Amino acid sequence: MNTLSLNGVNKHYGPKHALIDFDYTFRDGIYGLLGPNGAGKSTLMNIITQNIPFDKDGEIRWNGKSVSVLGSAYREIIGFMPQQQELYPSFTAKRFLGYIAALKGIPGKKARDEIERVLRLVELYDQADQKLGGFSGGMKQRVLIAQTLLGDPKLLILDEPTAGLDPKQRVITRNMISGLSKDKIVIISTHIVSDIETIADRILLIRQGEIIDEGTVSELCSKVENGRKNLENLYMQYYGDE
Repeated sequence: MNTLSLNGVNKHYGPKHALIDFDYTFRDGIYGLLGPNGAGKSTLMNIITQNIPFDKDGEIRWNGKSVSVLGSAYREIIGFMPQQQELYPSFTAKRFLGYIAALKGIPGKKARDEIERVLRLVELYDQADQKLGGFSGGMKQRVLIAQTLLGDPKLLILDEPTAGLDPKQRVITRNMISGLSKDKIVIISTHIVSDIETIADRILLIRQGEIIDEGTVSELCSKVENGRKNLENLYMQYYGDE
């Protein structure tokens, strides 16, 4: 069982307190981050992936060890899919993944095996030699998911993985994510509440850098005061005026 523990983590951008004494322990499974723009979701994900530093107070631990001590060993277990990522239209899927594998420091023979493995996982093996410029939006999202899986990371961070997809592609993508969660911590930020409602083990509702509620989907939906007891109505109950 993997654990990622954040203890008293803060982040300031000048006078703005973007993350406030954040305490939470993630374990193997899928976690959904919900909240309006500016709630602190992207800040949290970028801190976890070490793309930005947090304030000097607080600590992050992976399996009980400080990530500051683990250093590169911690970064090697992370697969990150940012919301905005450049795809090179003249690259084939295989070439793009080879480029990402090189950036991750995965050596030649292992990289080739990993590229084949992840292309099969996202069901793009038969399109490996096609140029990305000819891919549909859903296929491009699957390529981006594939690059997060190179090296079999134990911590997956996915920022808006179904953004811009049609309903069919959203279903395919979320089912794929659900199938990847064994023996991994998967943290997903999304504005499409229905996508996370069907696959998340736990949901964190965030406002102004703090967790205002968390729990399983059924636990949270039981708190809906008016209307159907679903996550969208709970979201409106918390954030409808924002």
